[in-house]
Amino acid sequence: MTILLTVLGIALFAFGLLFSIAWHELGHLSTAKLFGIRVPQYMVGFGPTIWSRVRGETEYGIKAIPAGGYIRMIGMFPPGEDGRLEARSTSPWRGMIEDARSAAFEELRPGDEDRLFYTRKPWKRVIVMFAGPFMNLVLAVAIFLGVAMTYGFATQTTEVAGVQKCVIAQSENRDNCAAGDPVSPARAAGLKAGDRITAFDGRPVKDWATLSDRIRDTIGPATLTVVRDGKEQVLHATLAKNMVARKDADGEVVPGKFVPAGYLGFAAKTEIVPLSLGASVDRMGDMIQNGVESVIAIPQKVPDLWNAAFGDGERKADSPVGVVGAARISGEVMNLDQPTTNLVAMFLMLLAGFNLSLFLFNMLPLLPLDGGHIAGALWESLRRNIAKVFRRPDPGPFDVAKLMPVAYVVAGLFIGFTLLVLVADIVNPVRIT
Repeated sequence: MTILLTVLGIALFAFGLLFSIAWHELGHLSTAKLFGIRVPQYMVGFGPTIWSRVRGETEYGIKAIPAGGYIRMIGMFPPGEDGRLEARSTSPWRGMIEDARSAAFEELRPGDEDRLFYTRKPWKRVIVMFAGPFMNLVLAVAIFLGVAMTYGFATQTTEVAGVQKCVIAQSENRDNCAAGDPVSPARAAGLKAGDRITAFDGRPVKDWATLSDRIRDTIGPATLTVVRDGKEQVLHATLAKNMVARKDADGEVVPGKFVPAGYLGFAAKTEIVPLSLGASVDRMGDMIQNGVESVIAIPQKVPDLWNAAFGDGERKADSPVGVVGAARISGEVMNLDQPTTNLVAMFLMLLAGFNLSLFLFNMLPLLPLDGGHIAGALWESLRRNIAKVFRRPDPGPFDVAKLMPVAYVVAGLFIGFTLLVLVADIVNPVRIT
């Protein structure tokens, strides 16, 4: 049964991956056709073609390796300086440029002269290149908001899960009471597991964040209004001063940091709680921010990733994960002893995170990524407008093909990083358990 569930999880992730890639390329395809650019091919995957059909002027197909996808637009790069495809050069760097330029014109037909990608205005090219990553962002946001507002997330509530027996500084990192430890204020007040705190010092509290802040701000006598067995009653407690975990501006606990604050001494129960639209949007914003920070931090994580793959280093929970690692995690999700709704929500969140990563990664201003083409179009627009302001001759299209040597270097680095992640995902994978 475990193997069957693992295979099911991997198959579901593979389907989600293919859909995400197809959805990405659909953004490029639809906007390219909207602006009259001819698109000979729309392909999901790389390598040998396993299925294809020609509809109109475009061949639609699926290739054997589900590690990406592409659409082929004619005229991605402008002709050479002489207005045509330049002769083959013996220079390897020049050869890269000419190969890219030739590929952009290899399927040119009579009448296509006004259907070339590079002839479109810069803002149209920006839209075509941005549409792919944007589709991934739309999918990520839709999945995230759908899960957040219909299912929810594990959230601490004002219900008591357990009561500490004594006052122990959280900085001491121990659970057992020692001789001389005072009785916790919650235990002394008679608070019990199952109680739901509805008010603190006479002021209503509806969520754990509010209750936690009020407890931290109080040292000394306080009243707790609780609902126990359907009946409301008031308990009297004297809150102690204790070293507790520090919170950041977003109310999140900062690991390893402690501050003196009021202490009651109970554990809040965690429940799956749907979020409001506003709270869901805020949480989505945090997810995007964390994603941006993770992309920026990738170079710093390479040494740890190398040690995890080829040494005895620990594979950290926030380590970069590739397609194989994500598929493996999806298989683990299906084997968790959780209700089906929990498993579905976890799988959808994994898919949302993958699509957000696709968006952020593709927006890097580096060729051959979409962001590199966007940067080229924006630079062309800038220098043409500057020429217009200063009444200089139009400099013409920006020749992105001249950056192809850089693109090959970037692609080589990406391939090397992908292989490193692949090895780490196989020999030392990230495990959700």
